Amino acid sequence: MIDYLIGVDGGGTGTRVRLARADGSELAQGASGPSGLRHGIANAWNAVNAAVAQAFAAIGIDGIPLPSCAIGLGLAGVHNKDWAANFRAANPGYAALVLETDGYSTLMGAHQGRPGAIVAIGTGSVGDALLPDGTRREVGGWGFPAGDEASGAWMGLRALNHIEQVIDGRVQGGDFAREVIEACGGTRDAVQVWLGKATQTDYASLARHVVAHGPSDPVALAILEHAGREVASIARALDPSGALPLSLCGGLGEPLRTYLPAATLAHCSPPHGDSAAGALRMIALHLKDTQQ
Repeated sequence: MIDYLIGVDGGGTGTRVRLARADGSELAQGASGPSGLRHGIANAWNAVNAAVAQAFAAIGIDGIPLPSCAIGLGLAGVHNKDWAANFRAANPGYAALVLETDGYSTLMGAHQGRPGAIVAIGTGSVGDALLPDGTRREVGGWGFPAGDEASGAWMGLRALNHIEQVIDGRVQGGDFAREVIEACGGTRDAVQVWLGKATQTDYASLARHVVAHGPSDPVALAILEHAGREVASIARALDPSGALPLSLCGGLGEPLRTYLPAATLAHCSPPHGDSAAGALRMIALHLKDTQQ
């Protein structure tokens, strides 16, 4: 018997969980480290279970009552079908499981299952739309470093290129460059070591410096304006007619509003819910469908 529903939003920086009763009434939340599938299947499940256990602990239950739980997951990396299949196969015992991209769970949360479009911008980026006829359209989400335009990792990669040129003396650098250099170790040798170890999450950690210096540094501003144009491009590809409601989601969605082209900004509205709420909706709908 299913007593609990769990909605999971898992990305390259962190994992957020919403725990609810079987009737959908929310009980608690939990959080942990990255669960994007790029970090490995075992690591992803460890992060998910840590966040779920935290949510259960908040309501006085030690451990996860797996046979009583149905879990919906929106995870980064699900586009890789091999990773997704391996993740499903490693289910530690949840009674029911639905796995989708974090873009789709974000879409389900933002528009409460109704037609609409989202561009989700965090460690990575993706655009997703649900059309009035029930079909789905996806744009981006190709992964770092080849894709994920406008994302935190994408910004961090460009910040690194800038400081390499500053360290070399090819361009002048200001406070923005000095901050990023310090964040990567402070010296040329330290930056080289940082580059040899850096993950998508590490690159994304530098986005905060880009955002902080956007109003004052021309290089940071150029990165943010380029990101805004990339968001607009994703939005146009999702919904060329501009008829669907559009929400910017993810940790960088709100900061990037300032840098969107005016036409795209005018089309935006706040999301109704987040990706974890969308994952809750996913598992609730799955259970409803299987019980019919």
